[in-house]
Amino acid sequence: MSTYDEGHTVAGWTGTAVATVGSCVLGLGICTTSVLAVTGGIAVLAVALLVTWALHLAGWGKGPGVRPVGEWRMRERDRSERAGHPGCVGCRLAGRGRRTGSTAVTAGAEAVPERV
Repeated sequence: MSTYDEGHTVAGWTGTAVATVGSCVLGLGICTTSVLAVTGGIAVLAVALLVTWALHLAGWGKGPGVRPVGEWRMRERDRSERAGHPGCVGCRLAGRGRRTGSTAVTAGAEAVPERV
């Protein structure tokens, strides 16, 4: 059994299913040279992106990284979705996420690198 469970969520599988339908419609449009089908396929792919993002923000997805084994079931909701996941682009786009500190610099002050 793998120790990494990326994508085994309701948001992941729903987004994959909708994107598969969109890819099929897009491919059909390309093969039949139908502008309507190509446009429809692109629209369905955009809907797949938005549906996946909305489900992720509602707690049916997960942030990057490994979850505890007790939370590996597909129907397990993410309990940390309200605060945002660290390193998650989707959470950052929604205005969520943890901020570690302020990066504001006063005018005229020189930046001095910190020693590690």
